[in-house]
Amino acid sequence: MAKKKKSSLGSGTIAQNKKARHDYHIEEKFEAGLVLTGWEVKSLRAGKGQLTDAFVMIKNGEAWLHGAHFTPLTTASTHVIAEPTRTRKLLLNKKQISKIATKINQTGRSCVALALYWSGNLVKCEIALVTGKKQHDKRASEKEKDWNREKQRTMQKRL
Repeated sequence: MAKKKKSSLGSGTIAQNKKARHDYHIEEKFEAGLVLTGWEVKSLRAGKGQLTDAFVMIKNGEAWLHGAHFTPLTTASTHVIAEPTRTRKLLLNKKQISKIATKINQTGRSCVALALYWSGNLVKCEIALVTGKKQHDKRASEKEKDWNREKQRTMQKRL
């Protein structure tokens, strides 16, 4: 008999931060590895990760992910006291860390987590340097999204 593959592993994406894409202009993206414990990996395999308020801080030449929430599984973390919102270390090159640090120190810029995904058997985090959107920018991007959706609908009706 053939083994069935899990549907959650097929997509590769664990969690996305849609709020960040709405609230910020994305300037530059980076791919970073995450230092995780065993129960966190099992939790992510079950799709229990959230990046809603996740951001990146640089301390002592190291990048740290704050605000990410990984819900612990009751079966996986029986002997460990699970801390779902602990700060997690991001694995980046020194050049990337220094580039992010210099851009963060400029006014109006920050670094947020956009997505968690699988790269083989490793968990990767997509982080981005961002600037905040004004209210009128949010409205304009919402109008553009609605117009593109309406365009797609009319094209599908013609076919």
